[in-house]
Amino acid sequence: MFANREEAGRKLGEKLARFKTQNPCVLALPRGGLPVALEIAIRLHAPLDLVIVRKLGAPWQPELAIGAVVDGDPPQLVLNRKIVAQLGISQARIEEEKQRQIEEIKRRRATYLAGRPRVDVAGRTAIIVDDGIATGATIKAAILAIRALKPKRIVLAVPVAPTETVAALKHEADEVVCLEAHDDFTAISPYYRDFRQLEDDEMHTLLARAPAPPRTGGASGSQ
Repeated sequence: MFANREEAGRKLGEKLARFKTQNPCVLALPRGGLPVALEIAIRLHAPLDLVIVRKLGAPWQPELAIGAVVDGDPPQLVLNRKIVAQLGISQARIEEEKQRQIEEIKRRRATYLAGRPRVDVAGRTAIIVDDGIATGATIKAAILAIRALKPKRIVLAVPVAPTETVAALKHEADEVVCLEAHDDFTAISPYYRDFRQLEDDEMHTLLARAPAPPRTGGASGSQ
């Protein structure tokens, strides 16, 4: 059990120290991934950004994910084309839901980052971080979107995840670094003594502690 996300981040940072000389950038899935990612970014002296993922729900069954939109310049669309075909969802309906989620991503980026420039991941070792993984669907969407931005390498770093999910994600990322993989995994929270949710002002405080990228343009994925 980890005391909190910060402790998990420090332990992950030790495992990721070998990437310090590989031009790394750290991309956190908010909100829980940010405290973990910050510790890694500090350890690696790497710029930190967010990767914001929004699920696309089926028109008449919103809880059923037909894909996801991932923040970026431009935003990246990841579809489960098998489900889209089975449900007969039109391109127009997909576009409508995509635009709705893009607006929510813009709102969240403005709220969380307040004008902070994006990290240009092209040619870098992009380290995607969360505080844990359940099904892996959100992480998979993030990896696919970041891949389109042409990083040199994608490393997925998490403190805890199900064993089978870690194995599956090794086919998506170039490398997966997971401190604890469990066969009997049921949820992320039991592996933390402190697993409270972060508020918006805490997000600002954490991001202020991380080195920001230079304002030279470029693009990055960002949940």
